[in-house]
Amino acid sequence: MAIRQREKRIYRKRIPYGMQNFEAIIKEDCYYVDKTPFIWDVEEANKYFFYIRPRRFGKTLTMNMLEHYYDINRKDDFETLFSNLYIGQNPTPEHNSYLVLDLNFAVIVGDLDNYQRGMDAYCNTHFNYFVDVYEHLLPEGTKEGLNAKKDAVEQLDYLCSQCRKVGQKIYLFIDEYDHFTNQILANQVHEGRYLKQTHGEGYLRKFFDTIKGASVNSLGRVFVTGVSPVTMDDLTSGFNIGTNYSLNPEFNEMTGFTEEEVREMLEYYSSVLPFNHTVDELIEVMKPWYDNYCFAIKRYGKTTMYNSVMVLNFLDKYIRNDYEIPDAMVESNVRMDYDKLRMLIRHDKEFAHDASIIQQLVTQGYVTGKLVEHFPAERINDPDNFLSLLFYFGMVTIDGTYQGMTKFVIPNEVVRDQIYTYLLDTYKENDLAYDTYGKGKLESRLAYDGEYKSYFEFIADTLKRHSSQRDKQKGEAFVHGFTLAMTCQNQFYRPISELDTEGGYADIFLSPLCDIYKDMKDCYIIELKYCKSGISDEQVQHLLETATAQVNRYADSDMVREAVKTTTLHKIVVMYRGAEMVVCKEV
Repeated sequence: MAIRQREKRIYRKRIPYGMQNFEAIIKEDCYYVDKTPFIWDVEEANKYFFYIRPRRFGKTLTMNMLEHYYDINRKDDFETLFSNLYIGQNPTPEHNSYLVLDLNFAVIVGDLDNYQRGMDAYCNTHFNYFVDVYEHLLPEGTKEGLNAKKDAVEQLDYLCSQCRKVGQKIYLFIDEYDHFTNQILANQVHEGRYLKQTHGEGYLRKFFDTIKGASVNSLGRVFVTGVSPVTMDDLTSGFNIGTNYSLNPEFNEMTGFTEEEVREMLEYYSSVLPFNHTVDELIEVMKPWYDNYCFAIKRYGKTTMYNSVMVLNFLDKYIRNDYEIPDAMVESNVRMDYDKLRMLIRHDKEFAHDASIIQQLVTQGYVTGKLVEHFPAERINDPDNFLSLLFYFGMVTIDGTYQGMTKFVIPNEVVRDQIYTYLLDTYKENDLAYDTYGKGKLESRLAYDGEYKSYFEFIADTLKRHSSQRDKQKGEAFVHGFTLAMTCQNQFYRPISELDTEGGYADIFLSPLCDIYKDMKDCYIIELKYCKSGISDEQVQHLLETATAQVNRYADSDMVREAVKTTTLHKIVVMYRGAEMVVCKEV
């Protein structure tokens, strides 16, 4: 039997996908995007630092890097860990000068009814570990004294007082401080329990009051991260010494990757591995999927950020896929808070204001509002608060200003897919079901056989079959939103929408994913028009002529001509009169 000959292994740095331990990344020679210059900025900022970013944006790794940098016990490791990084050549005055206490509220076991019990158990374990590793710096008998205290609040106060006795300072790190708010966001019935924990003499408030009290002497610095500012506002009056730097332009690039950082990473790997694509080609593929986050209004137009975890995931799959573009641009384990989004948006059969924001995003392409820095849980459904929450969760991003308001757009295709999924699920919850298997077959024929009519008829039949009088009253928002969501959630295409400034409707270019489906044959521009049910056939014909001119004009754009590649471009006009599709033709 022939023995398979293995190719000689090519040494390369490990891709740190899924890794959050800074020491492991450095010692195992992983590729690390150097974020240590921001240590200077953090050190020069308020000593009590709040930082909000979407999940999977590198917050935990950044925090872990700071822990290693400031830990007094890791003074001997400084050269090993940091010598090849910016901060190793430019250290700050406070490096390796703190006793580091790190807490991760995400792993606390317990709902709002027994949250104290879960927090006490978690903190007791971590406080004991803290005493064990810093035993040589703490007064004798600290451990016995710690375990004699009844709960986390008393234990934290005790630890701080023990540090004060020997002149030591604590650097407290809290990751996912807002984790326990998920239940209040998920279900309004928990609101009373939530308020009990965060207001008045609530336990969590007591915990933060203790931190505030310790800040006078033994608590040197605090660094707190999360994904939403909801809890912050409920705790602020008790913990009013912290500063929220989430929207500060100085820290816009502290987590996530800039395009320059992505490019440098790709240049390294392409220099040691037999890539099939140039760096520019890979950037072109990745950019619409993972880029375009902006977290500070003053940074708009200057720097956009890539989701770092998604970039690493793509690169890992690309290399392991024999240097071919991955079939799936996003995996389920890197999806950004879609499940949490569903929890957050509580709506009824009539589509509350929150749902209309989603529909507006889909049909108009943007929404405007005020970016709110923080707000209490009981005001989460206020329009500006809800929109801001979408921003903090990474579902919308800053796109400048419009008429004195902050303009928000869907940042990229990964999020767009989640938005469309949410919208379709919303319709399903309102008894608008459809055959997903049959839809998949029609999508395949759309891409390979040019059969567009049956595809759009399927969408129209689904919509008409389930339309109600209430839906007809909503009219355009319902028809347009549903059609767009169905059309754009298609595995063979990347949807590109461009606003028609006159009518507010969107042309859709189904840009073919030829890098993934190399043999696909057809792509489409769709001009979607809606008119009220009472409009005459003559008026429909006039609107058709207008739509034909628009789709022809759009087809002539450089972007479309470049994206078509080896496929055949079809220009399609789809028109609805009320809930009924009256035109579906190639022009």
